Amino acid sequence: MTDNGSDAWPVAPIRTERLVLRESEARDRAAFVELFSSPEVGTYTGGARSRADVEIAMPTLPGRRFGVFVVELDGEMVGVITLDRRGVERVGHIRPEGGETELGYLFLPRVWGRGYAVEAGAAALDWLAGVRPGEPVVLSTQVAHAASLRVAEKLGFTEVERFVDFGAEQWLGVRYPSA
Repeated sequence: MTDNGSDAWPVAPIRTERLVLRESEARDRAAFVELFSSPEVGTYTGGARSRADVEIAMPTLPGRRFGVFVVELDGEMVGVITLDRRGVERVGHIRPEGGETELGYLFLPRVWGRGYAVEAGAAALDWLAGVRPGEPVVLSTQVAHAASLRVAEKLGFTEVERFVDFGAEQWLGVRYPSA
């Protein structure tokens, strides 16, 4: 999501009951490396990359763009929430022209199962509703990723279709704005 609304970025930190969503900082680099080289995280994201490869490729200031929120718990990065435009070349859309806003989330395995993805995702979606009122949001995840499907359901996404992409069956959901 690099167009329209970029004047609303960088956003002031968003505080939830337990978390802070904020723009990335140089101090987050080690957590980004850990996240993208994690075999557990890579299970449902096309496979983990080696730590050495991630170290080489990771910029000094990672994730510094519109729609990327670092999720912080007790002063440390534990995950990332993204709001991006779903590429028109990708499979799965709710509009013929594509380009829908897509919610993504990745968390370090040590914090899985604590509700942080739902809490942070809801905060990011509330923020987006203020920046782009009335816009539906899509979410895609592997059907085999039961925990991610539960997050999608708790955030109010409903299934639109299933398709095969990245060698696995994918679930595409949509969340329409509240009336």
